[in-house]
Amino acid sequence: MIEAEKRVAAEAAATLVQDGMTVGLGTGTTVAQLLPALAARDLRGVRYVSTSPRTEAAARALGLAVEPFALPALDLAIDGADQVAPDGWLVKGGGGAHTRERLVAAAARRFVVIVSSDKPVEALRPPVPLELLAFGLESTLRRLPGARLREPAQPSPDGGLIADLHEPDGPLADPAALAAGLDATPGVVAHGLFPPSLVADVLIARGGEVEHRRLRA
Repeated sequence: MIEAEKRVAAEAAATLVQDGMTVGLGTGTTVAQLLPALAARDLRGVRYVSTSPRTEAAARALGLAVEPFALPALDLAIDGADQVAPDGWLVKGGGGAHTRERLVAAAARRFVVIVSSDKPVEALRPPVPLELLAFGLESTLRRLPGARLREPAQPSPDGGLIADLHEPDGPLADPAALAAGLDATPGVVAHGLFPPSLVADVLIARGGEVEHRRLRA
């Protein structure tokens, strides 16, 4: 059921890609469903950038033209999410590529999130993925008492250390305040809290139908 919904959401997102676009590709199992949908459309002149080596390899294997992320802006970025709140806040980074995913999303004129029906939540909850510098790690972890490194160790695509913030114990009352605090913590490269201002559209597959939430034009 969930895998079928991922495919439905991915196929809906694939229709947004047009000839000549520059497109950012995210990471994870829902994006894995997006790649064959894009390849099947036989688009012309589309240039892709990828947020992870795994996505890049899979895209290239399907004949998609993936290039280094050396573009100042993208027309479109498409990615999944681990949680989606009603107001558009996201938790991302289950695959450990959230630093790259944030860079690609921020560069896109339109960032589209694709999810199955198990991802929308009433309120975001921990864990929140983190990417941490190895330099000064113990000092960073001391400032983040609720953070734990993933076991087994999982590096980011750029060699950072992936951890998860497991506090507070319950819903995140103020994702914006938590995000600001993490942004201000030395040693935190990036976190998995993505604000609604970054998101243009959320496509939620429910069975064979797609709910389209528009957060901005």
